[in-house]
Amino acid sequence: MAEQNSRPMEPDDSIESEAGRVYLHLKEVFGGLPRGPRLKRKKKHDPTESQAFGVGRDPKGLGDSLTLLTNQLGWRAPLTQADLLNSWVAIAGAETAKHSRPLGIDEGVLTVQCESTAWATQLRLMRVEIMTRIATEFREAGVVSIRFQGPNAPSWKKGPRSIPGRGPRDTYG
Repeated sequence: MAEQNSRPMEPDDSIESEAGRVYLHLKEVFGGLPRGPRLKRKKKHDPTESQAFGVGRDPKGLGDSLTLLTNQLGWRAPLTQADLLNSWVAIAGAETAKHSRPLGIDEGVLTVQCESTAWATQLRLMRVEIMTRIATEFREAGVVSIRFQGPNAPSWKKGPRSIPGRGPRDTYG
């Protein structure tokens, strides 16, 4: 046994051992002479394929990519409408926004809930100014008019103590 280990390694022995195969593989991959069937032929250049550093392959910013994606998917109008609803304080003013809040946009009509009928009337007088701000800053939102509504009046038809019939009016006459 000692004689086998002490003899010099022949080239055929290194290829047969696992370490020899790994060495030759690494030599082939990282700059040695390629051997046998592992040679790869170079493909002919196809001009339709993209190249790593070709035209149009410059990196794009995340904001540009998201803008392109929202335009392709048709999210521009809903995102602008959401931005409009979140920017109500800037549109109506801080004092007015304390007494009103936008409920939503349905078929081009912005609905705003007001704290009182007086505030609803005041906002109706400011309608032109508010619509001008919306038209200039949030053009893609598609708002064509605004509806201001006051607080809801109590209903005699609904609630835990309602009864069928005319309600409290049946005793008046």
